Formats: sequence, C-alpha cells, structure tokens
Amino acid sequence: METPPGWGDGTLAVRAGLPEPHKHEPTLPGPVFAAHFHLPGEPTGPYTYGRDENPTWTLLERAIGELEAPGDGAVETVVFASGMAAISSVLFSRLGAGDTVVLPADGYQALALVGEQLEAYGIEVRSAPTGGDAQLSVLDGAKLLWLETPSNPGLDVCDIRRMVTAAHAAGALVAVDNTLATPLGQRPLALGADFSVASDTKGMTGHGDLLLGHVTCRDAELAAGVRRWRKIVGAIPGPMEAWLAHRSLATLQLRADRQCANALVLARALAARDDVAHLRYPGLPGDPSHEVASGQMRRFGSVVSFVLDDRQRAERFLETLRLVDDATSFGGVRSTAERRGRWGGDAVPPGFVRFSVGAEDPDDLVADVLRALDATAGLR
Repeated sequence: METPPGWGDGTLAVRAGLPEPHKHEPTLPGPVFAAHFHLPGEPTGPYTYGRDENPTWTLLERAIGELEAPGDGAVETVVFASGMAAISSVLFSRLGAGDTVVLPADGYQALALVGEQLEAYGIEVRSAPTGGDAQLSVLDGAKLLWLETPSNPGLDVCDIRRMVTAAHAAGALVAVDNTLATPLGQRPLALGADFSVASDTKGMTGHGDLLLGHVTCRDAELAAGVRRWRKIVGAIPGPMEAWLAHRSLATLQLRADRQCANALVLARALAARDDVAHLRYPGLPGDPSHEVASGQMRRFGSVVSFVLDDRQRAERFLETLRLVDDATSFGGVRSTAERRGRWGGDAVPPGFVRFSVGAEDPDDLVADVLRALDATAGLR
C-alpha cells in the first residue's frame, strides 16, 4: 500500500510498507522463514533463494523507502544484517583501486577500521572534521564523499546541501550516514544526497533488541550495486529481525517526538550546571551546530554529549544514575549513557559522556541526572 506524500509523520510511520488489505489476512504478515522457495522451470520471479530476497525484507524495505522519501516511487531500499554492513556495501560497491574517498575524521569509530581496509585495497582515504564543512577542503578528485551528520559522538553538523552541490560539481557521489537523525529528523535524499544510510539498530527500531541497517537511494544502478554486494558477502538480516524492525517502525514518530523533547529538556538542565563542560546538542539555540541543523533537520535527535572533570568523575556519575543504563549504542526508549573514551577509538576527553535520551518522564530523568551530578560533585 503506497503512502501518499501528504501524510503526517505519525500516519506515515504506522502505515509504511503495509500490504494491501485482504480479508482474513493479518495487517502485517509474519516473518517468512525460508532458505529456498518452490521454483519449477526457469528461475524467474522475486523469490528464488534466501540469500537474494525474502518477502519480509520486501515489506520492510518498502516501509523504510516510504519514510526516507514519502510519495517517491523511484526510491529503492536494501536492508542489511547491521549498520556496518550497510555502510560497507556503499563503500565497497562504489570504490576500487586508485579511487579516492573522503570520510569524516570525527565519525563513528568503526569507520576508521573500514578506512584501513579500503587503503589495503589501494583506495586513497582522506578525512577532515564534520564541523565547518571541512571535508570540502580535501574533496578534489574524490569519487565518493561520506558524511555523518550529526556526527557520532561529537554532534557536529555539516551543510548537506552545500556539500552535495560541491561534490556533484566535482564528480563525486555523496552518502550520508543518517543514523542519529533517522528519516523523521532529516531526509538526505531530499537534500540531494545519492545514498541515505543508517544503522537501524539505533533510533529506527528503538528498543535495543536487534541489529539491522539499510541503504536507500533513487538511482537504480546504485541500488543494484549495493544489492549485489549484499548477495556476494551474505550480509543479510534474519526474517525475524526484519519483521521486528517493521513492527517497531509503527512507533517511530511517537518515540522520536518524546525522545527529542526529553533531550532538549535535559540539555537545558545541563547547560545550567557549572560542572558540565562542552555540552553539545544541535537543538540548543546556543549550540555551534544549531543554525545549520535548523536548516536541514526537523528533529534534532536523542543524543546529548558533555564532558565531566575526568574519568573518575564520569564513571562515578554513570554508576550513580538509577534510570540510565551504562551501555553503548543509542536511540532506544530506555536512556543509556557511557564514558565514550573507554573504547579508545574516539578523540574525546577522558570525562566525555555520550548520553542517549529515552522516553522516560522528563522530570524523573532530569532529577536522576542532577542527583547523580550532585552526588559526584567535587570528586577527584
């Protein structure tokens, strides 16, 4: 059932990807568990073998495409077993020996591992920070520009329209990692990007109980390359995970609105604290990214970052919280936070905290955070 472009985000989320209704059939069919399908004669038709296609993927891919570009029947989405599988599919399907790619220097830490592998294959990897559109300074001669905006974990933002215009003029494709924003926060394809990529492990599915990723694009050739890469490496999602993801999309607008509102309330409370430094949230009017973010984002995401005095203070703060789990990842309905420096892959201070704001009552959440800050104040 194709979704009209005029539907609101809530209607779009609850209806996305649903098949046409048939009497006695469920609204959302259950997962299809199949390694192979009946296939007499020539191997034609959509479903031949379980590594190639699955009816459960089809519905999920349709749903995500409708969220990424409402009313645009030309978009194609390919779902993957994880966000990193989705990211890798774009990079490795478009780049070969002798090509150049520009990555964000402050992006998701696993992106650096991908960069090392690209270099091993004879691909030149350049990088520059997200903020200030700095990646444009190393764009010359690149085949692909990879953007991550807002960046993880620093929450810097670049001007997607400007970056796309410059990249296309230079002959480069543009991929945007839209994980933190989700399609309800910003729509990279509408801003001119060639690929919109996300780890759906995070805000898209929002419950911290599955791994998934996707790539959406309008160009059929680009989509075919991504799909071929998935087939070759077998980076396919399980049907149960795909079904759970589709089910979870129905609450995306509800979750996003609550979490983004909570994130702004928390950020304002943290801004009033003298013992909280380098607070970042694109939704705060005083944030360095706010002006650019306001021009391309409809929601500012659920992640807030800040720095406490040192490692000991940050760890004690996390231990003292009652409503917030010390865990990695972000975008879930239950708030989580972590001292990001414990992984060693991000250029952040020892006391840097990435806080993923959940859907709790804002008064309860803010009270818990302020109590933990007070309890650890002056700790050395």
